[in-house]
Amino acid sequence: MEAGNPTPAAGGRFEGPPGQPPIAPFEPGPGQGDTAAPGGSDSGGPSLTATPGPAWWRLEMTLAAELEESLLWKLPELGIPRVAVRHRPEAPEERQLLAWLPEADWPEEQRAELVRALEPLGEPFGLALPAVTWVRQPDEDWSLSWKQHWQADPVGERLLILPAWLHLPEEHAERMVIHMDPGSAFGTGSHPTTRLCLEALEAMAATAGAAGLAGLRVADLGCGSGILGLGALRLGAASVVAVDTDSLAVMATGENAALNGLSDAVRVAQGSVELLAELLEGQPADLLLCNILAPVITALCPAFATVLAPGGVGLLSGLLVDQAAALEDALAAQGWRAELAARQERWGLMVIRAQADVA
Repeated sequence: MEAGNPTPAAGGRFEGPPGQPPIAPFEPGPGQGDTAAPGGSDSGGPSLTATPGPAWWRLEMTLAAELEESLLWKLPELGIPRVAVRHRPEAPEERQLLAWLPEADWPEEQRAELVRALEPLGEPFGLALPAVTWVRQPDEDWSLSWKQHWQADPVGERLLILPAWLHLPEEHAERMVIHMDPGSAFGTGSHPTTRLCLEALEAMAATAGAAGLAGLRVADLGCGSGILGLGALRLGAASVVAVDTDSLAVMATGENAALNGLSDAVRVAQGSVELLAELLEGQPADLLLCNILAPVITALCPAFATVLAPGGVGLLSGLLVDQAAALEDALAAQGWRAELAARQERWGLMVIRAQADVA
């Protein structure tokens, strides 16, 4: 679920797809923030700020938790793959959506039409679409400068997410390090659903004692950056088989596995649950990781028995807490006992086991 190329702002973190134009600094700089464009805002449209010599329109919107998944799905459907979510680590609940549109392809009328197309997304929640701001941004090379804003990110009691170019901080020397390249990744652990999964993996390992997750075969459905599978391996799992429908996610997972010296333990391919079952070669995994949208989990759960062994455990995230009851019902209909085991903000983590194993 976590979608990434995070190009973070000072003091913040980003999540969004790879290969995208760089993200401007979080704190207003020249031509950003409160600086008005000549002539004011677009006629009849959202407020507008300007930067000299623009090549992109940057959409900015305060992000309500209820709308996050819908927007991250809808924008690529509308031909806008360059999307990110940012927040400051000290205020993870204050999230902002950003998207980049080529200036030449998105004149004022089409940008206004885009906003109208997004407005219905709030209706199921009784919410109005938050105000949209358009910022004109030049096409600059930020490929080096953005890296200075990343920091080591501790998760739980034992894990540490470390950007590949940084040295291990002495104060975190005892933690298990997951090296990540945010420039190519679909997620780096800052999203609540990813952190919930990593913390749940750590708790499972702690419950098992010194053995941790030793020997477990892991299936990662919708692997994104590969961070969850890599976390499982750091905690002792024997192997990870991962799939994602996006070729860039497959590439990111392979690259991050190599960064961690774990390529031999990770097998990743482009596809969905059917391919995952094939890669497992008729031997369902001991642990299923699935950090994707609740509606997608509902659609895929009839095939979970092909990828998760009868005595195995599944960790499902990517869902809002208020979606849990309906998802539990869908899983129960397929023979799974589900429990909402943890929550962060409005996001939840669900643990599933075969009903026969918990009777």
